[in-house]
Formats: sequence, structure tokens, C-alpha cells
Amino acid sequence: MKILVASAILLFLFFNNSYSQNDDQEQILSQRELSNQALWGVDRELNNTLMTDEVLITTGAGTLLSGKSALKEYIYNAKGPKMYWIRTPDEVLVNSQTQLTWERGTWKGYEENSDEAVVGGKYSAQWTKASGAWLIQSQWFVALEN
Repeated sequence: MKILVASAILLFLFFNNSYSQNDDQEQILSQRELSNQALWGVDRELNNTLMTDEVLITTGAGTLLSGKSALKEYIYNAKGPKMYWIRTPDEVLVNSQTQLTWERGTWKGYEENSDEAVVGGKYSAQWTKASGAWLIQSQWFVALEN
């Protein structure tokens, strides 16, 4: 009887954790889609709500940006046409215990009002749920295509 109860508890914990991970993955994919839509619409304010205040970003050309204010300044001072970026996740791995997630995939950069990519490559992102909601804590982009 004890073995049966222990097995039932282990199965419950396994399925509960799997459900939680799937739910977290869906939330992150939903947040990523919202971020892509915000960038496509050049809605930088909405996109900024999806990141921690201390977000770290390495641009495709290797510039390191520390914090939302540095990102805003970088975008504001950018020369040339306004750009937007679309990230396509290939993998999302959730650690429910640490409330951290690894995301990786491909990205493409477009000039505003264009659907033809002018740059692209690979990216990875770390998400945190420390505040109760999944937010981007860091992103690293590498430009590999023109």
C-alpha cells in the first residue's frame, strides 16, 4: 500500500511539474509573440514592459547594453531608418525551481514598413519570473546574415 501511495504521489508531482513547465513555456512563447508585435509596430514602450529594468542586451554587432534606459538611448540615437526585429524561438527550456528560462532561436531585422529582412542571425534569451511574471532578463544576438 505504501508503494502504491508513494507511486501516486510521484506521478502527481511529475505530471504537475510537466503541466507547470508547459504552462510556463506557453506564457513565454505568448510574451515573445507580444514582443515581436510590439517591435513590428515600433511600440518600444510596450516592448519595454516585457523586460526587467536591469535587462542586458548584446546587439547583433556586439554592443553591450545594460538596462532599459541604455536600450532606449541606443535606439533613439541609431542612425538610418527605424528597424524592427522578429525573433523565432526554436527552443524554450524552463527551470521551475529557479524560475529561469532559456530561449534560443533565429532573428531577422527589418526596416520599418518593409517585410524584407536586411539582417539576421541567432539569438538566445534568459527569462526570469522573480517578479511573478515572465520577463526578459538578458538577450544575446549574433548577426550572421545580410
